[in-house]
Amino acid sequence: MTNNPDLTERARRVRLLVLDVDGVMTDGQLYFQTDGQETKAFSTQDGQGIKLLRQAGVEVAIITGRESPMVAWRAAALGIEHVFQGRDDKLTVLRQLLDTLDLKFEQIAYCGDDLPDLAPIRCAGLGISVPNAPDYIREQADWVTQRPGGKGAVRDICDGLLQMQGHWTALLDTYLHDRN
Repeated sequence: MTNNPDLTERARRVRLLVLDVDGVMTDGQLYFQTDGQETKAFSTQDGQGIKLLRQAGVEVAIITGRESPMVAWRAAALGIEHVFQGRDDKLTVLRQLLDTLDLKFEQIAYCGDDLPDLAPIRCAGLGISVPNAPDYIREQADWVTQRPGGKGAVRDICDGLLQMQGHWTALLDTYLHDRN
């Protein structure tokens, strides 16, 4: 994942991963059917990464500027309890969430891709962005994923956190134990 000791130390403190949706959990495109219904596509690999991260004791939350029933359905399917939709005041929401969970900024990783995400990226213990974000967002992040939003970016984050927190070998062993 990385050989950056500072990034690894920051990742070890993470107890909560907060994600934007459009451009991070999805490719950022908005798809509308002829009846006006909006649809979104989510990566199954991202979903598996979120499940693995939660199993390792790191909670996941969503803060998104848009409102969509698909986000609520996806979050429920992944066991994500903290979902905030229709909120462009993401730093305010993040502060309230930290108070609720009794966490500090250094204990969170935040991934976003646009201006409403800028303050949370800068305040988080581990600020993350995606390669499809504008330059001025990526430049503020501590880490930019290899894969773009909706195409495995969240899985990059989950796998990286699991590796840097020391959970990776045990995790792989659980999937290899039946091979003997």
